[in-house]
Amino acid sequence: MLLSRYLLPVSRETPSDAQIVSHQLMLRAGLVRQTAAGIYAWLPLGLRVLNNIARVVRQEQDRAGAIELLMPTIQAADLWRQSGRYDAYGPEMLRFADRHGREMLYGPTNEEMITALFRDCVRSYRDLPRTLYHIQWKFRDEVRPRFGVMRGREFLMKDAYSFDLTAEGGRASYDAQFTAYLKTFAALGLRAVPVRAPTGPIGGDLSHEFHILADTGESELFYDAALDDVDLTNPDAPARLRSLYAMEAEEHARVAHCPVPPERLASRRGIEVGHIFFFGTKYSDAMGLKVQGQDGTQVTPLMGSYGVGVSRLMGAIIEASHDSAGIIWPESVAPFDIGLINLRPDDAAVATACAGFEATLEAAGKSVLHDDREARPGEKFATMDLIGLPWQVTIGPKGLASGTVELKRRATGEKHEASLESVLAKFAE
Repeated sequence: MLLSRYLLPVSRETPSDAQIVSHQLMLRAGLVRQTAAGIYAWLPLGLRVLNNIARVVRQEQDRAGAIELLMPTIQAADLWRQSGRYDAYGPEMLRFADRHGREMLYGPTNEEMITALFRDCVRSYRDLPRTLYHIQWKFRDEVRPRFGVMRGREFLMKDAYSFDLTAEGGRASYDAQFTAYLKTFAALGLRAVPVRAPTGPIGGDLSHEFHILADTGESELFYDAALDDVDLTNPDAPARLRSLYAMEAEEHARVAHCPVPPERLASRRGIEVGHIFFFGTKYSDAMGLKVQGQDGTQVTPLMGSYGVGVSRLMGAIIEASHDSAGIIWPESVAPFDIGLINLRPDDAAVATACAGFEATLEAAGKSVLHDDREARPGEKFATMDLIGLPWQVTIGPKGLASGTVELKRRATGEKHEASLESVLAKFAE
């Protein structure tokens, strides 16, 4: 992709209304633009990252056995009246009437709709257990949207819903999602702390939030410092993490007794990026969901719901991975694999070498952002550091004359000279 033909409105200046690093860098790096309070347009570079995050989330849901579908963003108010949540949900829900006067809403979540769909599609115990998910835009009318995509009104979310015949089966589905979440965040280059949480308007008696530890986080957490030592690659990690104490400050303050010895109690700020619930028959009872059991009797399935803020994750990744020069994307979600800097676009030999380099790597399945602009080298270097691509390759007349290019790893800042052939071989692997 030629940068001269791309839409990438980068800025040197930090926007005065952006209070946290992720919001500042998302604006400066040309990832998003605000169109209304808490509502953002996703520009080309930001959309590529968002799609990559969604891809990682989708992969881990599929591996956990969840089945993807897609539900509409607009829901009928009558669905929410069946569950009793229409009047209870609060002003965060955007309500309106269509041209025929029917009461509608822009869905903030999908428990009612998925329950109705499952009720209409499933009749027998043979069809359970099932976990269904989708990745969909949602809207919650926050009273004070702030911090960019971290607390916006419109956001992209993965929400999954499990249906089981027994409480034991429901907890097994809950544990499968718990594990999938840990794998998802690890694949995104993040270490997440599972935090025991109140169930709020979703309901139920079992719930965990997942927080990324960051100094700019909205929530203050108290947790057992042993959490920091858990090996997330160990198959026993989910059980170990669930057994260790972690709570938000408000919940911690309400406990009679803290089970963690003072010398092990740690406090950090965290960014919530996921929330999972097991709420039993709250929605299936309210909406008349029943299936025929193995003995011929009618059984009410037990349910859970599992949310990940896909668009919010972009902000969390930036908060956890940046430096004074800009963003440092993990390779799993970077918008391009390699940034190619052409120091002399007006030099035919350099231009030919850059074009050949780009074509060879793209043929090998790598994505390349080729800075072919007529701009000063310093501006090009600053742009590449700001947008945070994992690797930078610089080709100029002097290096080309000696058969070398400069290779830079963005995460460490390490640079070295190498032959063009060896760099091509490295990335083509």
